[in-house]
Amino acid sequence: MTDPTPAPTPRRVRVRAPELIGKGGWLNTGDKQYSLADLRGRIVVLDFWTFCCINCLHVLDELRELEEKHRDTVVVVGVHSPKFVHEAEHQAVVDAVERYGVEHPVLDDPELATWKQYAVRAWPTLVVVDPEGYVVAQHAGEGHVHAIERLVTELEAEHEAKGTLRRGDGPYVAPEPEPTALRFPGKALLLPSGNFLVSDTTRHQLVELAEDGESVVRRIGSGARGFADGPAGTASFNEPQGLALLDEGAVVVADTVNHALRRLDLGSGAVTTLAGTGKQWWQGSPTSGPAREVALSSPWDVALFDGRVWIAMAGVHQLWAYDPRDGTVAVAAGTTNEGLVDGPAAEAWFAQPSGLAATPDRLWLADSETSALRWVDLEGVVHTAVGTGLFDFGHRDGGAGQALLQHPLGVTALPDGSVAVSDTYNHALRRYDPVSGEVTTLATDLREPSDAVLVGEDIVVVESARHRLTRLRLPEEAVRVEAVAHRTQRAATEVAPGRLRLDVIFQEPAGQKLDTRYGPSTRLLVSATPPGLLLSGEGAGTDLSRTLELDPAVPEGVLHVSAMAASCDDDPAEEYPACHVHQQDWGVPVVLSESGADRLPLVLAGLDA
Repeated sequence: MTDPTPAPTPRRVRVRAPELIGKGGWLNTGDKQYSLADLRGRIVVLDFWTFCCINCLHVLDELRELEEKHRDTVVVVGVHSPKFVHEAEHQAVVDAVERYGVEHPVLDDPELATWKQYAVRAWPTLVVVDPEGYVVAQHAGEGHVHAIERLVTELEAEHEAKGTLRRGDGPYVAPEPEPTALRFPGKALLLPSGNFLVSDTTRHQLVELAEDGESVVRRIGSGARGFADGPAGTASFNEPQGLALLDEGAVVVADTVNHALRRLDLGSGAVTTLAGTGKQWWQGSPTSGPAREVALSSPWDVALFDGRVWIAMAGVHQLWAYDPRDGTVAVAAGTTNEGLVDGPAAEAWFAQPSGLAATPDRLWLADSETSALRWVDLEGVVHTAVGTGLFDFGHRDGGAGQALLQHPLGVTALPDGSVAVSDTYNHALRRYDPVSGEVTTLATDLREPSDAVLVGEDIVVVESARHRLTRLRLPEEAVRVEAVAHRTQRAATEVAPGRLRLDVIFQEPAGQKLDTRYGPSTRLLVSATPPGLLLSGEGAGTDLSRTLELDPAVPEGVLHVSAMAASCDDDPAEEYPACHVHQQDWGVPVVLSESGADRLPLVLAGLDA
């Protein structure tokens, strides 16, 4: 005889969810505006994201399976919370929602009103709201969807029993497709034939265009998201980006969301895989080895430099290199920490490198999140030409030490030794001359330029948000542009000088325990810009709480905090339980004030009690 009494529901901390407010209104809802009350009875997952952020794009991909599996109970709402000025433009958000295939409602919050109401500190952050309108979980960073899926299953059972779950179709309304030849193209390559090869990113294809840059010669790829080798018509890509000639007959492709490098045979159109497993690299994964056995993370661009194919590994803020001679891949520069630090390759920090261009003695790179132009020399030392860090950007010409860019995605070597920068969020083409140290503007009124290729005396620009290639004559004189400078919109956190308690909150998801099989399962790394802000407390450790000492003589700065926790399914019956890595990097602007807080809580997973 079975016991009819239902099992007790686990007790959770519940906080009433603040209202969803955004000056830009709602997208993907057929022009209908929503409130939280309209979503009552559904499990709501709020995804605080901004479209520049590679970790946010990873979470968009992680959420797809959850959305499909729980379509009648879960409503994912993207809360777009801009970092850069350009990201506060409504049309730019509309473009990004289509560009990245977002298939759920999005609230455009250009003034960060909802971000502030939910006390969010990092992109991306996921917040789960139960069917009665209470916040029951918060997660910063990527790698949490498995835990949210388990929580959703529990909430479905709990609220079905209470009668508070409402099933049915969600509020998502798909926009009408646009009939353009290209759709948000990413990168372009001049082929030996004189034709152009373009990564048609949103349509998951490569497109060969004739010399006019408009007429379609052929398409490579099925046009559906996928990871399959084979002939041009059946092979599949997932948001491909960077392109580089391997030799006269082959192109290497950065297949970004497949976390892979692919090879296109220009003669036959056949596609094969050179590197990557199709899975995303996580901390602790191999960093070198046979290329098909090593995971990659959002490779965004590729360039042949010093005998190897260098990879702008945007997903982990590093440069990697593929060696076509022995079929191996390895980290070439960067620590995985996000920021702007020059020096030997193994010590340098990058921030979402997204564009590469090689000359015989330099590898130039567009380091998008620091709005920087940087380069690597033949000895492997990293240098910065333009850019100061994660929070300062704008459109300012002049000496490189004070010039500003805004989230550049592309860089192109010019014949005179200078470089052209596709200054994406400034809608401009810029130029840096290493001899004079001057930054100038070559062209404006482009729309999210993401790459450019040199064709004789012309430069052909990928105007990503105008879905086309645009041919310009390389100008001899610069364009005069009114200088503007910006900082990110996030308000600085007021903290007290002296001792500051840093607490990274991590609560293992239900049914999991910390993975201590190979030693400590957590990691915390802390640094500051400027370094003098921290008198003590910097460096790496395994405790997620730490006391920092802030120098009262340094009035403001940025605390860089990187946290990782590994957990495994806690089921004694499982011989090989599934394990998961939760990780997030925070850049927290702080201002020292006698009335400021003496504790800084950062939520990795759970709720701060």
